[in-house]
Amino acid sequence: MMQKLAGAACVLLAASSMAMAAGNPEAGRAKSEACLGCHGIPSYNNVYPTYHVPRLSGQHADYIVAALKAYRDGQRDHATMNAQVANMSDADMADIGAFWEAQGK
Repeated sequence: MMQKLAGAACVLLAASSMAMAAGNPEAGRAKSEACLGCHGIPSYNNVYPTYHVPRLSGQHADYIVAALKAYRDGQRDHATMNAQVANMSDADMADIGAFWEAQGK
């Protein structure tokens, strides 16, 4: 009986941590304010350096989180993005990813 209870507790803990990893789109809305300056403009091209700014709306949250972590950890190099994510927690990134995914295409 104790083993079944312990097993059930493990399953519940795993499920709750998966829900937390999914992020909160409402919290992500506020955390995404800085993103809107570039990523909120349809078909926006940055002037210097010149590049097409990717659309975030409707992207999968996991992709956005992976990209943000890569900028934060120095695996992707872009001065503006590196600065934006330098102090973001994993939870912040999950919230931002959830917000943008919820925006649809």
